[in-house]
Amino acid sequence: MQNLNVGILQLDQVWQDKQANFERVEQWLSNKPELDLLLLPEMFHTGFSMDVKLADNWSNSEGLHFLQKLSHRLNTAIYTSLMVSDGSFYFNRGVFVQPSGQLHIYDKRKLFGLGGEEGLFTAGRHEQILEFKGWKINLQICYDLRFPELIRNRVNTLNEAAYDVLLYVANWPDRRISHWDSLLGARAIENQCFVLACNRVGTDMNNLGYCGHSQVIDMLGKKILEPTAQEGIFMATLDAKLLKEARKQLPFLKDA
Repeated sequence: MQNLNVGILQLDQVWQDKQANFERVEQWLSNKPELDLLLLPEMFHTGFSMDVKLADNWSNSEGLHFLQKLSHRLNTAIYTSLMVSDGSFYFNRGVFVQPSGQLHIYDKRKLFGLGGEEGLFTAGRHEQILEFKGWKINLQICYDLRFPELIRNRVNTLNEAAYDVLLYVANWPDRRISHWDSLLGARAIENQCFVLACNRVGTDMNNLGYCGHSQVIDMLGKKILEPTAQEGIFMATLDAKLLKEARKQLPFLKDA
């Protein structure tokens, strides 16, 4: 396991305008930052819209094609989510795209009833843990954060943890940002893992404001990347040795 250089693009998304969001992402990444992994906010090319007419057809998704080309050009894995139609169902689908073209998907399991998501979208049924550069990564989306039972870490007979990193991509409004801050720290501590969380900034057409607070948190709950309300790309390094030593000195997971 090597150290992992990660980036978070805390974006002011353009409401329901896919092309404009493609252009904004490209502008922020024009200097080609050297990263292993990049996170973009939830529903990156539409914002958190419930207009399912905007859903990409999964068999030919323009959002996915954009991410695949971007990942290849930057030589960087990318995780975000997008609204898709797959058969007769709609999903808030997380996509982890690698430069090689390899793709992992995760369908959001906890749909946001307060925003009407559960009435339009189908909930995912399975967790998604993947391996990337020696790290085991667990994919999550926004409202999943409130449900710790979804991602309880555990060890196998070889005393190896199920995962090392939790990824959250979100459109989490500023009126509940204190919950976001508290829950992210709790998920890192209770699962002895790194947490990477990407939220948006700006105001959407529902007049909801977003203040970002994207973060990188280590397994002891220490913030490696401090929250900010500014739009921009923020970078950090995940220290593999630090993770191994912390789990060795504090072997809490074996008691779970």
